[in-house]
Amino acid sequence: MTRAIGVVALLTLVFCLTLASTDPWDIVIGAVLGTVVYLLFHGELPAIPGKPKNERPSFPRRILAFFPFAGITIWEILVGSVRVALVVIGLRKLEHPGIVAVPIGDRSRFGVVVTGITTTLSPGSILLDVDWDRGMMLVHVIDASDPDQVRADMQELYDRYQRWVFP
Repeated sequence: MTRAIGVVALLTLVFCLTLASTDPWDIVIGAVLGTVVYLLFHGELPAIPGKPKNERPSFPRRILAFFPFAGITIWEILVGSVRVALVVIGLRKLEHPGIVAVPIGDRSRFGVVVTGITTTLSPGSILLDVDWDRGMMLVHVIDASDPDQVRADMQELYDRYQRWVFP
């Protein structure tokens, strides 16, 4: 029960941060949506890939890891906003937009959902599709001139921040 309340609270926090709102109705809506997401996906919160379930990070560890994860997500949104703004106002040319296939790797199904949300929140990138058979996420990015770098950046964000909260 404590875990469910904590997960719903984190999902509500993400919802409110996304809206940049602390309006009571937004908090209520976030809590309702968080509860629905938890009820639908609570079985999809596995241990860290490659480790047995009994070695899953404790709930307090996940709470502590959430704050750097939220911080890097906000940072990526700001950086993406600047990149897109530079293209929109004409200071940077739109030369190499494209689709990059990014391996799912160790991500759980829920982890792929979280990666998709955080990728799409950042302007200049959007998750288009997940090819479960090939184990790939198809991501459209504003600068696909170096697809290997796009894949490496997404993997680093996952390994360093997301894995410890939403594997």
